[in-house]
Amino acid sequence: HLIYSDQVLSIIAKTPAEVDILRNMSTQHETVLWQPASARHIKPDTEVHLYIPKHHVQNVTDLLKTHLLAHRVLLQDTQELIAMQTRNHTSDPRSSETFYERYHSLEDIYYWINRTITDNPDRAKVILIGSSYEKRPLYVLKLSGRKSNDAKKAMWIDCGIHARDDCIGTDLNRNFDANWCTEGASDYPCEEIYCGQFPESEPESRAVANFLRSHKDTVKLYFSIHSYSQMLLFPYSCSYEQAQNHDELLALVQEAAQNIRRYYRNQYKYGAGAKTIYLAPGGSDDWAYKMGIEYSFTFELQDRGTYGFLLPPSYITKASKEAALAVKGITLRVIQKKQWASPPQS
Repeated sequence: HLIYSDQVLSIIAKTPAEVDILRNMSTQHETVLWQPASARHIKPDTEVHLYIPKHHVQNVTDLLKTHLLAHRVLLQDTQELIAMQTRNHTSDPRSSETFYERYHSLEDIYYWINRTITDNPDRAKVILIGSSYEKRPLYVLKLSGRKSNDAKKAMWIDCGIHARDDCIGTDLNRNFDANWCTEGASDYPCEEIYCGQFPESEPESRAVANFLRSHKDTVKLYFSIHSYSQMLLFPYSCSYEQAQNHDELLALVQEAAQNIRRYYRNQYKYGAGAKTIYLAPGGSDDWAYKMGIEYSFTFELQDRGTYGFLLPPSYITKASKEAALAVKGITLRVIQKKQWASPPQS
């Protein structure tokens, strides 16, 4: 008698018939499709990562064997990895050196924001831009350099726009007004890539869009940080059309990927979103680009599927350093090109 735990499988369909089988499987048996974002993106010879609850592991693996679908176990003991992500080691989130090597609750993050602005009153301030669907405050943390009379340019960084553990309702990264709800999004509310009832229908996307619209003359770079798959992407994701400054954006992410490889021995794919992965309309990066922020990027951080969404805390530092290296390199290149009087704030 075998005792199963939840598992993540890597599966590859070779033929259109196998693709159909895998698409059906990924919407049944209480499975969660980790990669790609939707069953409609499953294609021949595309690696699929599927999370399977323990009471369905036997059924799913039997089905895979029956249909001769190539598969392997990526993750065996998911419960321990989940525990590692949610474990809280201390009541004071900044009382130890390992603060930045752990995952944190929203309460911890709010506390960290308050401590940061208290400790750095000249450099940091908080701006309330709205409230979430669950009525939690949405804060922007504004970090500034030394005081000067020059009007400063700014850069925007957001993280966690569509966390997979909070996927009830609209995918915020399909809810912006960039070819909204065309191919690559869904108007079916139960799908992971549901686009919402209309562009900016959700309080979170509306708050971000309103804030950026009101600062569009100041914000010159836009970075949206996601996981996982190790990619540095730029517009467009909403169409196969080339961005007006495509060659410039390509050169920036190519150099960033080379730097990550040189310093951290890690491979990142790079390119325009739609051509590098798949069509994904309604994304915040495309919307920001269309509004006039011509340096707009989405980063997919570690890893490429070994742990996927359950990346152990011990990987946080390296993942963060890779992202920081790319953000810094791209930003400095843009500053040099534009010859702004002072570096952008973030």
